[in-house]
Amino acid sequence: MKIDRLIGILSVLLQEEKTTAPDLAERFEVSKRTINRDIEALCKAGIPIRTTQGTGGGISIMDGYRMDRTILTSKDMQMIIAGLRSLDSVSGSSYYGQLMEKIKAGSSEVISGRESILIDLSSWSKGTLASRVETIQNAIENRTLLKFEYFSPSGEGSRTIEPYFIVFRWSSWYVYGWCSKRKDFRMFKLYRMDQVTVTDQTFEIRKVPMPDFSNEKIFPGNIRVRALLAPDMKWRLVEEFGPHCFTEADDGRLLFTAEFTDMEYLVSWLLPFGAKAEVLEPAEARKNLCAIAKTICQMYGKD
Repeated sequence: MKIDRLIGILSVLLQEEKTTAPDLAERFEVSKRTINRDIEALCKAGIPIRTTQGTGGGISIMDGYRMDRTILTSKDMQMIIAGLRSLDSVSGSSYYGQLMEKIKAGSSEVISGRESILIDLSSWSKGTLASRVETIQNAIENRTLLKFEYFSPSGEGSRTIEPYFIVFRWSSWYVYGWCSKRKDFRMFKLYRMDQVTVTDQTFEIRKVPMPDFSNEKIFPGNIRVRALLAPDMKWRLVEEFGPHCFTEADDGRLLFTAEFTDMEYLVSWLLPFGAKAEVLEPAEARKNLCAIAKTICQMYGKD
């Protein structure tokens, strides 16, 4: 919609010192002529926009201009409130709740009161999570080193990092920062951390690359899996891999195909299916499952 694009262009101009019509056209996937008409419409609306030609020229907005929040629609405000409420669900302070009250108080004529999106980012261990998030936020804001005990599949030990981002991804919380032990940027899962403390030692901000959250980077699929699962397990396959991860075999079972990152995770994923999953490949997974089953039989066969 044109009004959404106009607001988007205005937001870009408020955040960036200068831009160009070709850049805006590419960002909003319209023609340069459309952008020029949009700029003209914003000027007619009283927005102090200036354009300069030649080398170093571009489109900019006069210094000191601020966007009146009443330009935001009711839907815009509802999305902002939904985002703040989701952060409040894992906050260890009243900051986000107070911020929501400020926005509502000044925008009562815009907010309709009809909420359609509710997001709760907390977990059964909300108290522990909230305190960790708050501790990490303080370390990021004050640029102080963060120390904690970390438990991973490769073992446990103390870590000291320069924290830069708190990340919610793959249904879990992480902290992203420079690890003094690995001499590189790393992601650490909050639920695997213990004794999280902020030190008195500050650090100089590095040039921080944005974390690569692509599945190919974090979960490189190098183990191809083929397995037959019972029909009543369809819900789990759809939930975790989507409705196109399997085909129906002649005997009614579901032929599941996917790629996994490592063998240990693959075996742990298959175990809850019990006898309702028959692995066709890889052979190593069949061997590992058989060994685990024999161990379990020996453990309980003593009775």
